[in-house]
Amino acid sequence: MNAAKSLSISPDLKPRTRTDRHVGQLAYMAMWLGDGFNIGNVTLGSSIVVAGVATMNLLQTILAAGIAIAIITVIFVLNDHFGYYTGSPYVIQLRLTFGLLGSKLASLLRGIPAIVWYGFQSWTGGLALNQIAKITSGYDNPAVFFVVLLIIQTLISIKGFKSIKIVATGISLFMAVLLIGMLAYLITQKAAVFSNRMIYVKGTWGPTFWGFVVAFLGNYTAVFESAADYSRELQAGLSNKRRAVLYFIPIFVAYGITVLTGALLAVVTGISSPVHAMAHLFNNDLVTVVVSAFIVLGTITTNLVANIIPPTYVLNAWFDLPERLSLVIVALLAGLSFPWLLVQDSSSTGLTIFIKTYSAFLGPMTAIILNEYYVKRRKKVTVSDLYDEQKVKASIQPIIALFTGAVLALVGVNLSWPIGFLTSWLVLWLLRYDKNELSDA
Repeated sequence: MNAAKSLSISPDLKPRTRTDRHVGQLAYMAMWLGDGFNIGNVTLGSSIVVAGVATMNLLQTILAAGIAIAIITVIFVLNDHFGYYTGSPYVIQLRLTFGLLGSKLASLLRGIPAIVWYGFQSWTGGLALNQIAKITSGYDNPAVFFVVLLIIQTLISIKGFKSIKIVATGISLFMAVLLIGMLAYLITQKAAVFSNRMIYVKGTWGPTFWGFVVAFLGNYTAVFESAADYSRELQAGLSNKRRAVLYFIPIFVAYGITVLTGALLAVVTGISSPVHAMAHLFNNDLVTVVVSAFIVLGTITTNLVANIIPPTYVLNAWFDLPERLSLVIVALLAGLSFPWLLVQDSSSTGLTIFIKTYSAFLGPMTAIILNEYYVKRRKKVTVSDLYDEQKVKASIQPIIALFTGAVLALVGVNLSWPIGFLTSWLVLWLLRYDKNELSDA
């Protein structure tokens, strides 16, 4: 196969060179800070509350989130290594293990959750826009604002990663101030309710606690699964320790604050939907407009960082489509994902179940790609081979490991991610690898 034919692939999937990388350290941290300050994390925090009373106390909630954040950081640094040093995205990384066709199928396990998250975040942001419109003009139509928000995000993302970096950096700082202010208000002004329903609750250190660790972890598993999509944009020359800091600090700050704020909102109001809980809590038009604006901005930042680019790359890999057309299709699919079914005023159980279900597949996937890159290949990869159809070969062992881990994870869905991860790693180790597969560099 000649070079031109072997590299017949969307330009967006070709390796990033040093000169192609436009994201510095501060912008990278701001990107993850903006991603963390999102309404999904607030809603996840509210999911620990049932009928206005937390199922875990404050200490248990903080520890559950802390354990999840530590694991998230470790896996981020391990899994971003491929993209950072090769410049290639996640869908190309999958070719190491699954071959050409297999990598396309495996990429759906990242692309589909991203589209659903895109839809959910946009629906929640649309509710917030609708809240602003009701107050300022009396117009009330959440579906219209849902579509408007999808269009706005598509137009921003069309400008590429440079545009995403600028938007994420500016918005993340604004959101940090607003969310910290709201958290302070909840703690100081609603201290009695907060104490009775969260601090002095017995809670549990059993399955419920570990189930929420998995939910908190699962909320990021789709993102660190495709870490290569982001690290390939980061300036070169940074050590593993330095990159760990770039993940840990913003995720710790943003995730910790949003989860706690969500829990306190649900405790104080008894409403699981953060948009409606905030409107009920403040009952003040000006404050509601400001808070709703925060939700809209958080929606945009999170989707631009975590939920738009990965499925766009998936469409590029499947159909070799132009990037702009892929972005439009992703927005349409997000609109058809029925996001309003995940969270109701009375419960956000649907969101938690969704996270744990797709984690059943992404836990095994994480184990397989880490095993492939570190154990089998010892971090040695000939990048050009991944773009040559004759040199990319598949193996049945990872497929067996993936589905074995996923089946067992679905049986124990409350602990889906660790069950799937450990099972697939063990199965892959037992099966070994075929020595005739794509050789190391």
